[in-house]
Amino acid sequence: MRIVICEDSVLLREGLIRLLEDAGHEVVAALGDTDGLTEAVAELDPQLCILDVRLPPTRTDEGIRAAVGLRASRPELPVLVLSQYVEERYASELIAGRGGALGYLLKDRVADVAEFLESVDDIAAGGTVFDPEVVAQLLGRRARDERMRRLTDREATVLALIAEGKSNQAIGRTLHISEGSVEKHITAVFQKLELEQDDSGNRRVLAALAHIAHGGMPPQTGELS
Repeated sequence: MRIVICEDSVLLREGLIRLLEDAGHEVVAALGDTDGLTEAVAELDPQLCILDVRLPPTRTDEGIRAAVGLRASRPELPVLVLSQYVEERYASELIAGRGGALGYLLKDRVADVAEFLESVDDIAAGGTVFDPEVVAQLLGRRARDERMRRLTDREATVLALIAEGKSNQAIGRTLHISEGSVEKHITAVFQKLELEQDDSGNRRVLAALAHIAHGGMPPQTGELS
């Protein structure tokens, strides 16, 4: 099988090359970043592309964005993403996009060489292989998103102001509504986000974290209390 690797760690890249070639595969290109990836795939016509999530220059999400691009331009190309963490936003886009054969494995959980090689073969053959932790995190995000969609526009605005650390009084002044109305909106937010009251009184903090996890901005000033 012809394989293209895109991994910036020299040790890991060379290790993958040795491992795959010892298993009878042909690594036709081994790149340290995404520069030239599109050209290499077009010219060499690999049967599998293995990419790290974090690649130069920023080492944030270049690899997984490249994987999303490959899935869009060459949906027939099997793609295996290797990462040290779950990049939820692009992982969801990767799964939802066009194409079939796909894998997302966490590096520190790939301890069994035979199992890894089996996953490579399964993906190349058209299968889908996901680390259980990836599935768990994506399902958790989906549940959060479903709850967030229950909020009305006004409730979402109140939640965003909570995440900024504003008090009920400050929220009322910002929205030109009474504190009583603010309290009703906050109660509705707590109910729709399924945040039950407890002795610690941390529902406000949890609501703010839900807002941030959904893509909102973290608090800039004030206290979440």
